[in-house]
Amino acid sequence: MDKPNIILLTVDSLRADHLSCYGYPRPTSPNLDFLAEEGALCEKMFVSVLPTQPSYTTLYTGQHPITHGVIGHGGSVELSPSVPFLPEILARHGYTTCALDSLWGEKSWFGRGYEYYINPGLRHQLNLSVACEELNARAIPWMREHAEEPFFLFFHYWDPHSPYTPPKSYLDQFYKGNPLDPANHSLDHAWKHPISALVRDSCMRLPGGVVTDAEYGVALYDAEIRHNDDGIGEVLAAVEELGIAEQTLVIVVGDHGESMTEHGIYFEHHGLYDATLHIPFLARWPGRIPPGRRLAGIFQNHDIAPTILEAAGIPIPAAMDGQSLWPLLTGQRPDGGRSKAVSLEATLQAKWCLRTNDFKFILAREPDSYGTPMRELYDLRRDPGETQNVATEMPEVAAKLESELEAWIQAELRKSGKTQDPVCEHGISMKAVLETHF
Repeated sequence: MDKPNIILLTVDSLRADHLSCYGYPRPTSPNLDFLAEEGALCEKMFVSVLPTQPSYTTLYTGQHPITHGVIGHGGSVELSPSVPFLPEILARHGYTTCALDSLWGEKSWFGRGYEYYINPGLRHQLNLSVACEELNARAIPWMREHAEEPFFLFFHYWDPHSPYTPPKSYLDQFYKGNPLDPANHSLDHAWKHPISALVRDSCMRLPGGVVTDAEYGVALYDAEIRHNDDGIGEVLAAVEELGIAEQTLVIVVGDHGESMTEHGIYFEHHGLYDATLHIPFLARWPGRIPPGRRLAGIFQNHDIAPTILEAAGIPIPAAMDGQSLWPLLTGQRPDGGRSKAVSLEATLQAKWCLRTNDFKFILAREPDSYGTPMRELYDLRRDPGETQNVATEMPEVAAKLESELEAWIQAELRKSGKTQDPVCEHGISMKAVLETHF
């Protein structure tokens, strides 16, 4: 099999349920909707860890964070050079590799395996201020130059990440009200947490005052998704123009979601709820992935690297504990997936969660700054929005899932030759920031 080109388009802070192809009523994603029609969509893809640094490490390594050990943003843990890394593997198998990203400046391992590393973030005070137009202006000429060789091209789009600063023309599509309406009290309790206050000062303070309408923040986020969707459309158009669509695997995925107002978390990404764990995953390769295919099983983002390697005909390293979706994407297997997703956080909270199709159980290793319970259980059949903690109403279910989660953690630790729960060992990496304000 000839090597396919691989374009991996990652979008920071992109939650699945704000895309039209995942049922969102607003027209946020026409280009992604078209990509889903031409290829496959995973209905239940969840990140194994958040936020950005540990999530991208998970995507690249094909390992659950309990295996690779990078579980918090800005933590002191360094990724071992022996851990498999997707761009390195592709480069060894003849791929020309290029990243459009800024993470290498934060953690050294994000540069592993890249022959070309393009970072427009160097031109900004905040590297996450790079707009999709800036990435595309560098990526599309690179694609033209390398269209005759098998390439792996990685995009890290930042547009839906706070602070939300969409072009006004996009915001006007989604918001018609008065963001400063004094009669609107939907944000009265929003700014008591230091992280929420940071968001307020960065994008929710207008010349006339502080925004009072939570829907304005949602509209800003949706406008950024629509803006980014046009950027992705520009890349897809370039693939067609270059005549390489038939030999190119295109994947679109988020690194985590974004909480709008759920659970008192405003326009940020922490907390192990579906708003932040459920991400889109779309894949297209004409002639190899049947159009309109939808995968209903549970998957996690450490499954992505094995999937790409199998698609490219490259052996999957035994050290990767992710599961390849490739036979499911192509229809070689009609259905499949995981029985559960296990995720963790150790940046602004110290928690584990176990999610099945029916329930979500969240277990805290230490109290969080929101005062949420140490044990949470959500009946997803009746409460998909995770609004009612039923841990006390359903104690048998909570105990069963807690026991299953603890057993899974211990089994994974034994496989890795470790003894200490990494969430307990690591703790909250941004605790100093929180303690300054509480």
